[in-house]
Amino acid sequence: MDTKERIKRWRLILGQESEKRLSKMTQDGLGLSGEQQLMDQALAAIYHGGSEAGFGGSASGKMGGKGPSRPQISRWLGDVRTLFDKELVKVIQSDAMERCGLKELLMEPEMLESLEPDIGLASALLALKDQIPKGSKESAREFIKKIVEEINRLLEQDIRRAVTASVNRRQHSPIPSASALDFPLTIRRGIKNYNPELKKIIPEHFYFFDRTATTAANKYTVILDVDQSGSMGESVIYSSIISCILASMAAIKTRIVAFDTNVVDLTERCGDPVDLLFGFQLGGGTDINRSVAYCQQFIENPKKTLFFLVSDLMEGGNRAALLRRLEEMKVSGVTVVSLLAISDQGKPYYDDQIAQKVAALGIPCFACSPDRLPLLLERALKGMDLASLEKEITS
Repeated sequence: MDTKERIKRWRLILGQESEKRLSKMTQDGLGLSGEQQLMDQALAAIYHGGSEAGFGGSASGKMGGKGPSRPQISRWLGDVRTLFDKELVKVIQSDAMERCGLKELLMEPEMLESLEPDIGLASALLALKDQIPKGSKESAREFIKKIVEEINRLLEQDIRRAVTASVNRRQHSPIPSASALDFPLTIRRGIKNYNPELKKIIPEHFYFFDRTATTAANKYTVILDVDQSGSMGESVIYSSIISCILASMAAIKTRIVAFDTNVVDLTERCGDPVDLLFGFQLGGGTDINRSVAYCQQFIENPKKTLFFLVSDLMEGGNRAALLRRLEEMKVSGVTVVSLLAISDQGKPYYDDQIAQKVAALGIPCFACSPDRLPLLLERALKGMDLASLEKEITS
């Protein structure tokens, strides 16, 4: 990129007021191209008062009663999606919501259809779902469905592989499975059939570990206890999708519980991740202890129970009782994991004091990006020490 193009980019960032000063830095002026002028107008609508784009904004960033018409907003959304790459579109949309009071965008069917699917906007939409007009509810569900399908496509295969890789390594099965192949035994018993010319072992028989039994007594139980306070929006979405994937697998019993100051069991909604998400009530206070107490009744076989507490640990209830319950779970044999957030958005905000006390109990306590969840699940199901994974994720 030459110097002039760099200056043009700074002009787009700094807005119209920088035009004269930046023009002096080139011999023949800036001369924004037609596409760059459109970019300038689209950005000005959000970051420079909005008058250039006819967006109807004001210097304060708020929209009054004589604000922009829906066709103008729709046209602006179309320009943004055409002019910028997908990741930038998400940032600009988010800033439009924050700076220009465009939450009304989420209330109009035609606006929802124009928005680029984004998990941040999906979280905002879920938080506002009770305010969505009846005529927009179906469009809202479709918008959420796009996010769900995208995340599901990214995670489902890895999560299924993680569960099927959790095998009983004390027994073998005649049923072939690539993920359950017992390599050491197959090689040891096939070594006599080594072919010097091919430099390969030609096994007469392949040995496979028996998959984890699927009888009721031997099934693993995975409990997701999810904080539905407003700050946990993205974690709620990921937790819901993961729950639905696990609930569809015969080898796992899945339960998903949502809490603020009240506790809601959403397990029966696991057949439809969109329906499950609309069962959450984002916002409100937090009583984690009450929710953990509710979940304890579903622990039938502690050594085959995984308990994930998805929360920022901003406890408004009995902190001492919460820590005592978590310790009781761990001592009984339950694999307990405290996930401070499931997100790609960097370090989350959480109660550091409680997090340290949870970690002192020997309970892994960290934020996790969605792509690392299958690995976390696999290691937990195999009974592996999660401390090393925690170090990998937090380093």
